[in-house]
Amino acid sequence: MNKTKEHCGVFGVYASETCNVASMTYYALYALQHRGQDACGITVNDGGVFTTKRGLGLVGDVFTKDVLKSLGNGKLAVGHVFAGTKGSVNISNAQPLTVNHVKGSMALCFNGNLVNKNELRTDLELQGSIFHSTGDTEVIAYEVIKERLKSPSIEHALYNAMDKLKGAYCIVVMSPTKLIAARDPHGFRPLCYGKTEDGSYVVASESCALDAVGAKLIRDVKPGEVIVIDAMGVRSMDGHCGKEEKTSCIFEFVYNARPDSVVDGYSIHEARVEMGMALARRYPIDADVVISVPDSGNDAAIGYARQSGIPYELGFLKNKYVGRTFIFPDQKDREDQVRKKLNPISSVVKGKRVVMVDDSIVRGTTSGRVVKLLREAGATEVHFMVSSPPFLYPCYYGTDVPDRHMLIANHHTKEEIREMIGVDSLSYLDLDDMKELAAKSGCGGFCYACFEGKYSTEIPKAEPNKFETKINIEEKTKRH
Repeated sequence: MNKTKEHCGVFGVYASETCNVASMTYYALYALQHRGQDACGITVNDGGVFTTKRGLGLVGDVFTKDVLKSLGNGKLAVGHVFAGTKGSVNISNAQPLTVNHVKGSMALCFNGNLVNKNELRTDLELQGSIFHSTGDTEVIAYEVIKERLKSPSIEHALYNAMDKLKGAYCIVVMSPTKLIAARDPHGFRPLCYGKTEDGSYVVASESCALDAVGAKLIRDVKPGEVIVIDAMGVRSMDGHCGKEEKTSCIFEFVYNARPDSVVDGYSIHEARVEMGMALARRYPIDADVVISVPDSGNDAAIGYARQSGIPYELGFLKNKYVGRTFIFPDQKDREDQVRKKLNPISSVVKGKRVVMVDDSIVRGTTSGRVVKLLREAGATEVHFMVSSPPFLYPCYYGTDVPDRHMLIANHHTKEEIREMIGVDSLSYLDLDDMKELAAKSGCGGFCYACFEGKYSTEIPKAEPNKFETKINIEEKTKRH
C-alpha cells in the first residue's frame, strides 16, 4: 500500500541432531515474511550435501508439503525472504546463494545494501568473475571465496572480507560443518541468535522468528561481530566491533520490524507506542476517536490514545486476502485495490472527529485514498498523525525509500501535503522527539539519514558505464 519495503530477512539453524530442519526454517521464514514477499528459499545441509529450493512468491506458496519433504533432513539449514526493487524480482536474485569452490561448499544469505557494490563488482569482473544476478549477494560470495583461498577457515574468510564490504549487511553463511553470522560494524540491520530447549542454535533477522521455532533469545549480534556455531558450540570474533559508530536503522522501529520482535534489547511494540504518545504530547487534538491505518499504524495509535485519553477504536477492516496494491500497473487499478483492502467501519467514524495514525507518508497517493474513504464513511474531521518525521532523502542501506523526486515531503510543504491528501490537520513526529525516545531506549546510536540527510558512510557511486572505452578498461586491468 505505497509503503517502504525492507529488502530481506535471513535465518539459519544448527540443530543438535539430524532432523527436519527444512520445516523449522519454513516456520521461521513465515514469521519473517513481512521483510520480503517477492521470493524465498531454503538450503538444507545433510552431512555436507546441500539441497536448495528457491522460488518467486510467498513462503506458503513456494514451500508446499511435497517441496519441504524433498529437501530432506539435516543438521543445518539457512533460509531467506526477498523483497525486490523494480526490475530485480527474478529467480536469479532469490537466495540462498549456493557455491561450490575449491575449498568446499557454501550457502549464503544476505540482508542490507552495499554502498560500494558497483566498485567491487567492476573489479571482480575485470578479474574474470561472471555474475548471474544483479544484487549484492554474489559480490559478497566472490569476496568471501577470494579470502577463503588464503584463510585458515570459512569464518576467517568472512571476517577478512568484511574489510572490503561497506554499507549495511547481515550475512548468514553455512559451510558443510558450520553456521556463521555477521553484522556490519554500524549495525544498520538487526540480527540475533537464540537456542531451543533441545540445544539447537538459530540466528535470525528478528526475534519473532526465534519465537516461531521455540527458541529463546540469547542476545543480538553486536555491530561488527561474527558468530560461529559448530560442534564445539558458539564463539565470537569481535575484532571489527567498535570500529564504527553504531547507527542502527531507526525505521526498523518505525515500520520494518514486526511489533512482537525485540531489536537491540528493546520491544518494537513499546517503541511505537512511545512514538504515538510523543505525538499526542506535542500535537493535542480535540477529537472523538483515534484509529489507525492497519497494520502499520496500530501501535502508535494505541500510544496516541493512551496519552490523549481519546478512545481508540477499530476504524478500518483490513482484508488480508487481497494482493499488494503495487503489483497493479494502472493507477485506477491501484486505487480500486486500496478500497478492496481497507474498508472503514462507518459506525466508528460517522459524525466523528477522527485522529488517524500511520507510520509514514512516502508518495502520498495512498494516504489521500484512505482519507477519502473516511470522508465517504461520514467522518466530519480527519486529523492525520504520522509516527515518523517527513521522508526527505533516499535510503542507501536496505530500506526501499525511493529517489527524492518520488518523496512527497521533499518537494511539498506540510501545508501543501495536507491539502493534497485532504485532511483537516497533518502532524509528523518531531525529529528531536524521536531522537529523545531513541536515547532513552538504551539501544545505542541510530541512523536518521532518510529524515536529515546525514549518512554514516559514503553514498553509492553511479552504476558503472557498460560502454567504457578500451583504454580505461586496460588501465584498470593493469592494477590486477
